[in-house]
Amino acid sequence: MAASVLNKIEYLVLLVAAFATQSKISESEAYRYLSRYGALALCDKHYGIMHTLSLEENLQTLRDYCHRKGGTL
Repeated sequence: MAASVLNKIEYLVLLVAAFATQSKISESEAYRYLSRYGALALCDKHYGIMHTLSLEENLQTLRDYCHRKGGTL
């Protein structure tokens, strides 16, 4: 697997884990929530920009994005 793909996977795993911790839910619940509201697809599409921003900034972006799509966490 190419290094760029591995980097993206590692970053997505980091975001899911951090979102889970911040939301006080399990990582599997965080994954399902972020997937359901399209936030993981957003991260995949905009990885080139997102990985240069702070983790806190990205977590807030994910939370806001999910809220706009109907999420309640």
